[in-house]
Amino acid sequence: MPLDFQTMIQNDTIVALASPSGSGAIAVIRVSGNDAISICKSVFNSVSGKDISKQKSHTLHLGHIVDEEKVIDQVLLSIFKGTNSYTGENTIEISCHGSTYIQQQIIQLLLRKGCRMANAGEFTLRSFLNGKMDLSQAEAVADLISSDNEASHQIAMQQMRGGFSNEIMQLRQELLNFASLIELELDFAEEDVAFADRTQFRDLLNRIEFVLKRLIDSFAVGNVIKNGIPIAIVGEPNVGKSTLLNALLNEERAIVSEIAGTTRDTIEDELVIGGIGFRFIDTAGIRDTEDVVESIGIKKTFEKIEQAQVVLYLVDGSRLSVEGKLDAILVEVGKTRNQFPQKPILIIINKMDLISPEIITKIDSKLTTNNQQLTTIYISAKENIGVDNLKNQLLSFVNTGALRNNETIVTNTRHYDSLLKALEEIQKVNFGLQSNISSDLMAIDIREALYHFGMITGEVTNDELLGNIFANFCIGK
Repeated sequence: MPLDFQTMIQNDTIVALASPSGSGAIAVIRVSGNDAISICKSVFNSVSGKDISKQKSHTLHLGHIVDEEKVIDQVLLSIFKGTNSYTGENTIEISCHGSTYIQQQIIQLLLRKGCRMANAGEFTLRSFLNGKMDLSQAEAVADLISSDNEASHQIAMQQMRGGFSNEIMQLRQELLNFASLIELELDFAEEDVAFADRTQFRDLLNRIEFVLKRLIDSFAVGNVIKNGIPIAIVGEPNVGKSTLLNALLNEERAIVSEIAGTTRDTIEDELVIGGIGFRFIDTAGIRDTEDVVESIGIKKTFEKIEQAQVVLYLVDGSRLSVEGKLDAILVEVGKTRNQFPQKPILIIINKMDLISPEIITKIDSKLTTNNQQLTTIYISAKENIGVDNLKNQLLSFVNTGALRNNETIVTNTRHYDSLLKALEEIQKVNFGLQSNISSDLMAIDIREALYHFGMITGEVTNDELLGNIFANFCIGK
């Protein structure tokens, strides 16, 4: 049964651990609600004898949390009053010592005094319901908490500051102004009066369509930055794929063996390069085999190639002196390129320390005359030679121009879906305007577009939507 959010925010005072669970130097316990200050006052003794209910917002107070005559801990209590708090209501934050026993003792005491345990994301939900932030900003809070590299952090901060929602709200307001004029025309249908300037309206629709397409296109970049750019490491067995993964991660993540077919399943791990998250996938070596388990691993290799943004085709350079070997490899690479023509494929010549200069010259000549225009990098994964060059090449594939220019980048699938639907309705309105359809039919499509804009920022919402969004938050935020 969906929560009654409005009733919940008016009547309940909630409590939760706001810092990570487990023991540490300190822990932070957050209390929010109309009775937050009075409840905390009943368990807090200030060392200076101050009454915290009479203190100003954004002040700190040293004292003790007490249960009757029992002193639980010496703490630092922070006061945030009303609209000056994160949630938009009275909030207390108690910084105590990080013992799990102390944390639980304080929380249980506050529960007995009238608090309720907070649900996941309930503090941020209250911030949204109290008008402290819109829905897209609230969702950006969760992205900010989970960001693990510079790029995802920058995108989350930009959205949390309202960059994305401000752009959407401005477009929605301009469309709403014209919608009001169109609706007004319906009231004077018999007089055949036009209040909305069709030329200005067409210019607005074209501008909205341009912005929506830009935001929709940005999702391709934003989604991979948020989740990590998948890179598949493929090639024949025993060419050094696992060694390369270990070299990239600078740890022994994958088993390395001279026995062909050691890797029978995909191994994945993440690495941040230049502030961008990459997800490297070590795959089973591609070859003909009768081993059932290895065959399953090879099948997964092709699945991972399909999912990857970039493919690293690893080649054992020490084998390239064999006549026809390079030609055979180029044929296999060509098959992959034909299947995925838009996917960047890098040929990585491994074991360069075992290749003579004459062989390298021969390889370069062959690749230069090959019409596939493949990018080739020489490395020695075992000796960690050329690995930095590979990392720099991977960075060059990432479209970070929008990121550097601080442009709005969409990373949220829900936003992406609403943008697609809004674009569809705007295109309907534009077509109707060009076809000179009646105002009442045009008004229907305009209302639909406004609805999808409102779904992004929260002007249009429901309890089920809010429940789904905030259920993904951590408790205490």
